[in-house]
Formats: sequence, structure tokens, C-alpha cells
Amino acid sequence: MAYVAAAALATAIATPGIAQQTFGGNDCTDDCSGHKAGYDWAEQHQISDENDCSSNSQSFNEGCQTFVEDPSRGSEEDDEGEDIED
Repeated sequence: MAYVAAAALATAIATPGIAQQTFGGNDCTDDCSGHKAGYDWAEQHQISDENDCSSNSQSFNEGCQTFVEDPSRGSEEDDEGEDIED
């Protein structure tokens, strides 16, 4: 029994977990679509002050803030270069 537990623990340690998807250095809760929406909104409205990034959605706000910090970043990909679906 101890061998099975040790083997399971070794497998868990040796197997890397799925990396958390990020956008602008912020963790995405699911697929970064909220961050993308916030970034796109800020881009459309040419937001230049993070205080204008205020909604009920943390991910939307973080996407908006990412635009303010880096308006040339774009919103089509997460930080790893993976496409973000609309």
C-alpha cells in the first residue's frame, strides 16, 4: 500500500500541471475572453487612464488596464502566443 501511495506521489510530482493561461501578466479564469473584451473596449474608446477601467468584471478591468499599459500589445493572443477565441 505504501508503494502505491509513493508511486502516485512521484507521478504527481513528475507530471507538470497545465499552465495557467495569462493575459498582460494576469491569470485568466477560463479562456482570457474577458481580458480580450476589456482590452478591445479600451482600444475602441482610446482609454489612457487605468481609473477608467472600472466594471463589475475583474478580467475585463485587467484587460482594459493592459491596454493602458501596453496599447501595442494587441488582444488576439494570450501571453504565450495562443489565440484567444471571441
